[in-house]
Amino acid sequence: MKKKDIEIFDVMSLRGPNMWTYGPVLEAWVDIGELEEYPSNKIPGFYERLSAWLPSLIEHRCSIGERGGFLQRLKEGTWPAHIMEHVTLELLSLAGMPGGFGKARETPLVGVYKVIVTAWDERVARAALFLARDLVMAAIEDRAFDVDAAVDELRGLIDRHWLGPSTACIVYAADDRRIPALRLSDSNLVQLGHGARQRRIWTAETDRTSAIAESISRDKDLTKSLLESCGVPVPEGRLVQSADDAWEAAEEIGVPVVVKPYDGNHGRGVFTNLISREEVQTAYAVAIEEGSGVIVERFVPGNEHRLLVVGGRLVAAAMGESASVVGDGKSTIDELIELQINCDPRRGNTEDHPLNRVRLDSAARLELKRQGFTAESVPPEGRHVLIQRNGNVAFDVTDRVHPSVAAHAALAARVVGLDIAGIDLVAEDISRPLAEQGGAIVEVNAGPGLLMHLKPAAGTPRPVGRAIVDHLFPPAADGDAPADDGRIPVVGITGTNGKTVVAKLVARLLQLSGRHTGLACSDGLYLDRRLVEGGDRANWEAATRVLKNRAVEAAVFENDSGTMLSEGLAYDRCLVGVVTNIDTPDHLGHYYIEDAEKMYSVLRTQVDVVLKHGAAVLNARDPLVVEMAELCDGDVIFFGASAELPAIAQHRAAGKRAVYVRDGRIVLATGNSELPLADVAAIPLTYAGRVGFQIENVLAAVAAAWALGISHELIRAGVMTFDVGQLDVPGRFTLFERNGATVIVDDAHNAPALEALAKALDRFPSERRLAVFGAGVDRRDADLIEQGKALGAAFDRVFLCEDRSVTRKLPDSEARALLKKGLYEGRRVNKIIDQGSRREAVEAALSQLVAGDLLVLQADEADIGTTLDQVHHWLGQPARRG
Repeated sequence: MKKKDIEIFDVMSLRGPNMWTYGPVLEAWVDIGELEEYPSNKIPGFYERLSAWLPSLIEHRCSIGERGGFLQRLKEGTWPAHIMEHVTLELLSLAGMPGGFGKARETPLVGVYKVIVTAWDERVARAALFLARDLVMAAIEDRAFDVDAAVDELRGLIDRHWLGPSTACIVYAADDRRIPALRLSDSNLVQLGHGARQRRIWTAETDRTSAIAESISRDKDLTKSLLESCGVPVPEGRLVQSADDAWEAAEEIGVPVVVKPYDGNHGRGVFTNLISREEVQTAYAVAIEEGSGVIVERFVPGNEHRLLVVGGRLVAAAMGESASVVGDGKSTIDELIELQINCDPRRGNTEDHPLNRVRLDSAARLELKRQGFTAESVPPEGRHVLIQRNGNVAFDVTDRVHPSVAAHAALAARVVGLDIAGIDLVAEDISRPLAEQGGAIVEVNAGPGLLMHLKPAAGTPRPVGRAIVDHLFPPAADGDAPADDGRIPVVGITGTNGKTVVAKLVARLLQLSGRHTGLACSDGLYLDRRLVEGGDRANWEAATRVLKNRAVEAAVFENDSGTMLSEGLAYDRCLVGVVTNIDTPDHLGHYYIEDAEKMYSVLRTQVDVVLKHGAAVLNARDPLVVEMAELCDGDVIFFGASAELPAIAQHRAAGKRAVYVRDGRIVLATGNSELPLADVAAIPLTYAGRVGFQIENVLAAVAAAWALGISHELIRAGVMTFDVGQLDVPGRFTLFERNGATVIVDDAHNAPALEALAKALDRFPSERRLAVFGAGVDRRDADLIEQGKALGAAFDRVFLCEDRSVTRKLPDSEARALLKKGLYEGRRVNKIIDQGSRREAVEAALSQLVAGDLLVLQADEADIGTTLDQVHHWLGQPARRG
């Protein structure tokens, strides 16, 4: 029973480009029940409550297109699903997630909506969606809701699951350069680019950061000796073995000195400006706990600086500053720290705060002791008390760095061997050469933090993420499109029928061109011609596996509508996008996609993601596919069986490319210029040119190969050798003959495919036609009836069977009843046989064959091989799998 509630009854994660947008989103199916009758303007106090809880909603422009647009819609009256969309995005924004995309769309069911929101991380976005539902319901029912607690919950999820700020800034910079990114783990390991052209980062480390260089940087003593040998100024000092040895070293060097762990990090256990034996030995006791050894070295007066070197070039510099308090005659030093230092809004414990809160660690307590104070002391009014000699290194000084200082920093990184290094340097004035002031480089760090340069406490934020991306993928010298975008050639293929054949043929042509090619299609996952994993692999997970493979130099992906609707594309952009056809689309009725026009919005995604220097390959016969041409950012190549197709004729008149058949030959045309490629009759896949839908598939693959820049000679050789022996695309119109009878195995599972199959059969004379057919996955009643009609018009005898390779909600008996309803309208069928399993039906049909018969065996939708094995057994041959 409907009620005044919001029910989220399904949520899909579309992790790549989809019908809504280019980025990852959650698509939630939401039932608002009786609230369909209660838009926001009919709920007393709703507007006031929501706008009070989330005043920042005023920034949402909504469809009105101006600030406050959403609140205006809220006043005028809008529905809970739309409100949920905006509240979800606002909660994510308040929690610190980057900007988002949102939509709310009605479905054919009254009260049921699709709510779509950006999902940079699925777990965070899902939590925000459900919190938004709870918030909206609380506003509707006039109940309290703790917005701050909800935002804090999301912040906690972001901290646990989302990229850290250093990694994120690199990923965002890559996105600005249109370089794709794939997260490889729940940590900060990220792949930039695809296949053989990928690079990997882990925070501020890259796959160019050597393990040897990292080990050197952790060994402070070794680092110093290497730097000193190359003329880099470093403080004198040595590794010490005991507290007494530490004091001996201090006397040798001359006080003041610094005591620190030789393999420590983050400044823990570091004591500076030590003068007395007691201070040195106390510092030693702490430092030895922080590392596996202790160094004593000359104290260099001045401020701490962190210089970031990327690819041998200084890209950012930050400076630290001391922290002190001024006595008021009544507050303790602990209290003064809170009142005068930690009250600074820039200080905190999160990544949003450029400065840390000051705490009295062992080094600070030693500094207080030197001044005659403890944490509980109350200093006299006006007395300055130093708390930290060097605090956060978070004040940008990049523009002040002297060229010689930058050169020393770059040399230090090179000596250690780090491609990205954080150089710790102490100097009075960073704008002067180190030699003039006794400055020195004190440490070289691998994997440096970037936050101080991204969000300095003062000064200009620096584009350090962009510097790292440019280091990994050097841009063109003239500043135009990047010379290296980390991309391999990606070909995406979608449509209603023919996708697998086109995908496998394009992959073969890429292999012939010398590229190690990955293929994910409904026949399996392939690397070149090696089957890595069988079964239907036309999905996001298999495609992503290909893109992660460092050996892959080109990739081909089959994308059916179901995958695009439930997962999105696995790649952000492609070099070539192919749409084979739409006709009467498969899978209508699923995901609230009810007609060809809505399916158009799904399949057009393949064209939307074509790169500017790429091409869309489109079927000129199909009007809806032709419409997609105007959506393509790149070139368009039309293909079709005839040069007279209007889309091809107009395209050629504009001087553009097309592939078609003229006088029995495949022709590549640019404007009025024609280049014959091959005789259709010589292409095995077409059975001497008799199978029209295979001719279309060949044309699509040829056009894709042309767009990829593969030579005409290789294309010709590829199509004329593909499927010789019927092993390349088994079960896609695979023909066998025995004792005058013909058997064809085909995977047709929809009315357009059956009609195309029947048209091809007219070129294969026979006295009687038989077919074995099963319903396959769930399809609409009307579609099953249309399939029955197509069968009844083309065959004399039809064996109906179960397809046990797939799951289906509709009982098999009901599906067969619908097929029969269509069959009864057929002009040709004279016998319909209910046979049970497909294996039984195939055996029965094969046993009835006589000379002059033509039998079409529809293979199981998810298992072509079993039917092929039965045919090989009938032929007296060993079972073979393609």
